[in-house]
Formats: sequence, C-alpha cells, structure tokens
Amino acid sequence: MDDVPKAIAFYQALFGWDIELGGPEVGGYSIAHSGGRIVAAISPKMAGPDAPTVWTTYLATDDTDATAAKVKGAGGQVLAGPMDVMEEGRMAVAMDPAGAVFGLWQGERTTGLQVANEPGSLVWSEQMSRDLGASQAFYQAVFGYGHQDMSSDGFKYATLMVGDHEVGGIGEYPAGTPAEVPAAWATYFAVTDTDAAMAKVTELGGSVVRPAEDTPFGRIAVVADNHGAVFSVITPPAS
Repeated sequence: MDDVPKAIAFYQALFGWDIELGGPEVGGYSIAHSGGRIVAAISPKMAGPDAPTVWTTYLATDDTDATAAKVKGAGGQVLAGPMDVMEEGRMAVAMDPAGAVFGLWQGERTTGLQVANEPGSLVWSEQMSRDLGASQAFYQAVFGYGHQDMSSDGFKYATLMVGDHEVGGIGEYPAGTPAEVPAAWATYFAVTDTDAAMAKVTELGGSVVRPAEDTPFGRIAVVADNHGAVFSVITPPAS
C-alpha cells in the first residue's frame, strides 16, 4: 500500500478488522485481527512505489528455501527473499511461469491465518491464467497439490487438493478475456451481504470491478479498495 493508515481505515470500516499500525521496526507492516485472531495483514510496498497494489496469497511451506529452489526448477522466479521476518517466520515472494505472483511462508512464531471461512475473513484463493495445464503442472511440482476437475463447457477449473482437503482453486480465463488481464492469484472474503459490502466499498472510496452476480457457490462481486487492490466478496449459499 502507498498509504497504510488509509488502507487500515478502509478495511476496519468494511470488515470490522482490528488493525494496529506496525512500528518502524517492522516497516509499517500491520497485522489485522478479527475477534482477536489473525485474519490478514496490510503492508507497505516491498517492491517500491511503482509496484502495483495487490492482495498477495501466501502458501505455507515447511522450508522456504527448499520451496524457492523448486519454484526456480519448475520455471518460476523468486522475486524477493528468502528472508527472515524477525522471529515470526521466513518468507519469499515468487512468480509462477504464467506471471502470477504469490508468497511463501514458513511459520515460526506466527503460523499464518487464525480464522477463515467466516464473515470478514478469507474464504477462497485461486490462481487464474491462460494455460490451466501448465499452471497445474507447476503447482504440483512445487507443492505436490492434487487436482479435482470441475470443468464444463467453456469453463476450465479445478480445485487444489492436499489429500482430501480443498485448499484453493486453479482455472483458465475464458475466451474473450482482454489480453491485458494478467495471470494472478485472486482473493475472496466472505460477507453476510454481498450487495451491502459492494455499496460500502464505494462509500469508502473503493470501486466496483464486476457487479454482484449469483453463482452456484454464492453471490459474488469483484471490487477494488481505495488503493486499487482488487478482491472479491462472496456470500456463500445458505446451507
């Protein structure tokens, strides 16, 4: 973020997160809590002011250095690190062969998210590119992910699996997607009312990228915060 306090105010108002601005010893890195549990973090741009403002998905690893080596071996790039984050953990930032950026996190004192799949918290992450097969091969080589195909006519998509557990998604952009749309990891936050969240985003200085629509997985809208970082909000279907 270019203005961390401004971003903090946005997400406090949107999701009700409790966020204390990080001190100079952590470069302004600020941990967000929901009900006393870690839900996300807001950080100044590590790659400099010209870097885009984005949500970054961090994938857990037992050994950041070894996984970073696998990233390179599978045709990806390591953009930053590996590096220690004080006593909290060891991290790196990488890019897959399609151009989607993601983080690696080897938890020490901070293991990662402490709450998910609840309103105001992360509910889904997915990598989207123009070559599903190549991206599947990369993430399987680096992380050992299995796949459960969900494709249908004109829709190529699979869930990423660790054993019997779904841990995310991986898909291919449909025909007609503008060429300037880059491969990316997308972030979804659960909300109790997608339309109300969409209106709140606009009220707080953000914008609507794609209006709310009903899907088999819930009512989804794609929005951008007051710095232009894109994310999705979703109200899961009633169980």
